[in-house]
Order: sequence, then C-alpha cells, then structure tokens
Amino acid sequence: MLQPILWLILAAIHATPALAFVRPATLTALYRIPPDSPLFLLMQHRAGLFLAVFVACLWAAFVPEGRRLAVLVVGISMVSFLFLWWQAGSPPALKRIALVDLAGLPALAGVAWLAFRQ
Repeated sequence: MLQPILWLILAAIHATPALAFVRPATLTALYRIPPDSPLFLLMQHRAGLFLAVFVACLWAAFVPEGRRLAVLVVGISMVSFLFLWWQAGSPPALKRIALVDLAGLPALAGVAWLAFRQ
C-alpha cells in the first residue's frame, strides 16, 4: 500500500509542470516566460516531457512491472535538475522548484529501494 502512495506523491510533484503542456499560460505563471519568447516553445516541449514523467508515476502506482523503469525516468528528471541548479549557483528564481524536488527525494528513494530490493 505504501508504494502506490509514494508514486502518487511523485506524480503530484510533476503535475503542475506537466499541466503547462495543455495549458501554456502556466509557463508564464510558473517561469515568467512571455508567449512571444523563443523559449516558450522549448518550455512547452519540456512540459510534454514532464507529462511523460507524470504518466510514468501514475503507471508505476498501479502496475508493478513498470516501477523500475519509472524510478529511472523520475530519478533522472529530479536529480538532473537539482544537479544543474546547484552547478549554476543555485539561482534564487528556481529555488522553489529545487525545494519541491528536494522534498520529493525521500519518496523517490523509497520507491527505488522497493523496486530494486529483489
């Protein structure tokens, strides 16, 4: 019962950035990127990738066979952002995103341990 709950927590973490794929105005609200910026399309594509991470979390919550792959996908997403954020000098404008990812690491560690313990 614990694993599905942890996966749903991870899905919730990725829900808002994934929402920007179908609701592009979210990009302006979250990242202050105007719709006419060249980065807007790239960030919307990034939101599509977050949608894939979100779906992987939902899938892993209910399909045990998908959990190992989902751990890798979610882990790469969260840890790579945290590493890049830290490497860039921890920009204050992205601190909230980093804190959310940091808060999700215990859930990620839990599902990783449960998925790979065999």
